[in-house]
Amino acid sequence: MCGEKNNCRDNNCLAKVLEKIILLQRIENNQETGCNKPFLGNLMTVANTRPINLYSCCTNKLWEMPYNYNSQTGTSSFFRIENVNENCATFRILIRNDSVYTATNNFFIINLNCISTIKCLADTSISNL
Repeated sequence: MCGEKNNCRDNNCLAKVLEKIILLQRIENNQETGCNKPFLGNLMTVANTRPINLYSCCTNKLWEMPYNYNSQTGTSSFFRIENVNENCATFRILIRNDSVYTATNNFFIINLNCISTIKCLADTSISNL
């Protein structure tokens, strides 16, 4: 079963990367590439979010979560890390229209043992956080 020690590797490194992203989302000045980039955005823009995709440990499929926003419903695979508490993480569901993200007030908590991979997307600024 997903999340059992025998089936999933220790996700301590995943928790550390997510904690670093949380810290970066609170700082406003940055420049580099990849998940461990020490800042958000680039020299020309200020960013407050590093959107990510999550992949399931059990199936390696892209996670999609349902949302409800301004009378719209759907699913999204774009998330913003909000909190890490030991081996659990809280994510906010983001909606993407073209290259613009909108933050919903829909959250979920997941055991990090159920995540095999995260994919960091281009840093962005989201105004409705």
